[in-house]
Amino acid sequence: MVDMSSYAAFLVAAFALCVTPGPDMMFIVAMGGRGGPRTGVLAAAGVACAMFVHTVAAALGLSALFLSLPALYHALRWAGAAYLLYLAVKAFRDRGAAVEGGPAEPGRRRAFWQGAVINLLNPKVILFNVAFLPQFVAPGLGHVREQFLVLGLTITVMGFAVDGSVGLLSGKLSSLLRRSRRVARGLNVFTGTVFTALAVRLSTQG
Repeated sequence: MVDMSSYAAFLVAAFALCVTPGPDMMFIVAMGGRGGPRTGVLAAAGVACAMFVHTVAAALGLSALFLSLPALYHALRWAGAAYLLYLAVKAFRDRGAAVEGGPAEPGRRRAFWQGAVINLLNPKVILFNVAFLPQFVAPGLGHVREQFLVLGLTITVMGFAVDGSVGLLSGKLSSLLRRSRRVARGLNVFTGTVFTALAVRLSTQG
């Protein structure tokens, strides 16, 4: 279904992209630091699921709308920035009480959905799929949509393996530190700062 030489090149390029720190990874580090290992991993799972949704959209040609409708691109960009600022305010307002156990399950579920929403509202990810994946699709082999899906599923799994590990490690470190109320508050401030920085980055990049 895919050209194996192109697929090998794709694996190398995809791995390099996955291990390069970016907005999604910073978000996952912040969530793991704030909520613990499971929260970090679930945030990574949310990002991964959203990445595959982007892949399906690219395979169906929906992502090409952003190339022809700039207003839609900017609307999604500002919506993503607004959502990140909302999360930043929530983090800054958290009093940072010290914890004896892990976070509650609803908080972990929120981490998953927040990761998914942030990734889905990032038009840069949509355009990335439009620009990156087609380079490794061989139209001559046919089944172009299926090739898109294979490549997208590959980078989704690879991304989750990397981001999930990052979320797990940051969460384990935070679990040791959050016994202190002061440190817990500091982690929430760090999370809010990361969200604010990501919102500014998303809103200022045209």
